[in-house]
Amino acid sequence: MRLLHTSDWHLGRNLHRENLLPAQRAFLDHLVEVVRAERVDAVLVAGDVHDRAIPSLGAVELFDRVLHRLAELSVPVVLISGNHDSARRLGIAARLIEQAGVHLRTEVARCAEPVLLADEHGPVAVYGLPYLEPALVTEELGAGRVSHAAVLGAAMDRVRADLATRPSGTRSVVLAHAFVVGGEVSDSERDIAVGGVPSVPASVFDGVDYTALGHLHGCQILNERLRYSGSPLAYSFSETDHRKGMWLVDLGPAGEVAARRVDCPVPRTLARLRGRLAELLADPVLARHEQSWVQATLTDPSRPERAMEQLRVRFPHTLQLSFEPQERPVDGLPSYEARLRGRSDTDIALGFVRHVRGSAPDQAEALLLREATEAVAAAPQVEGGVR
Repeated sequence: MRLLHTSDWHLGRNLHRENLLPAQRAFLDHLVEVVRAERVDAVLVAGDVHDRAIPSLGAVELFDRVLHRLAELSVPVVLISGNHDSARRLGIAARLIEQAGVHLRTEVARCAEPVLLADEHGPVAVYGLPYLEPALVTEELGAGRVSHAAVLGAAMDRVRADLATRPSGTRSVVLAHAFVVGGEVSDSERDIAVGGVPSVPASVFDGVDYTALGHLHGCQILNERLRYSGSPLAYSFSETDHRKGMWLVDLGPAGEVAARRVDCPVPRTLARLRGRLAELLADPVLARHEQSWVQATLTDPSRPERAMEQLRVRFPHTLQLSFEPQERPVDGLPSYEARLRGRSDTDIALGFVRHVRGSAPDQAEALLLREATEAVAAAPQVEGGVR
């Protein structure tokens, strides 16, 4: 049986205010074409379909469109809710749309209720474990303690118990949305540590032929039977070096796993540039990044004027700019309190400008700051603030 493992679509998400809906539409078109060209038997979506609990209209329309197209191909789809999704909203009409081959698993109660598929070698039981927030599901699962490992372990105990009742030779697949030990994180995943230690051991999924994981945005292999597909697009500059893709998984007659990566379309490359502004604007080596989405860190000793405007002349898709001067003055004083001791309000204001900008205020600026701080100091005081 051929399965396509994907996850973390985050429909409706932006990249530093850059609208990614067109890129997400292109990805979903690509997914449908892969399903058609590779004769995929079922699509597995391991959570975070949407980026927000209440998704935008554009995101909902994209989701509706891809489900219709997959249904027209008569290809079953199994989806679980992730920590970004609203499980209840995503699961609306779940039992109704199963008639079209779209199987939503968003309820704890359905963890051990498999989607039963079959090929010439027999049945395949596909179990969907939605994102399980320990504080909310520990009691329902009878997990004993409030932790990610405990609730996932309890859910997997239910899966294994159901699997034991299935005909001999039934192959098994699990979808889960979790942080499994050994996975590499990026900046764009939402922290799930609220329920204690966020990670779970890979051994939680023992006894299953293939586990399709979601949550971490890098496409990665924890072991041959345990993989993250990662997000189809980069959602932070920490993912600059990611190779985005999906897993095409062939499940053999005895549960053997053969998987190969299918690359996703790249709407625009990401680049992280660092250096002085003049160097970034002149370096010929950086020509390859002129159409990239750019994160720039300037190291000039003084903050350049109109830095973003100048950068966008050469790099029109610069999205993020930060300033880290290499030669920031150091006064040698150990604490903030020590740096302020004995200094007037005017001196503190002048020092703040120098710290932020990297250079001292000019004469006119210093005069304005002095007049402002002296005016505040001279104003009569009343209880609760300045009159």
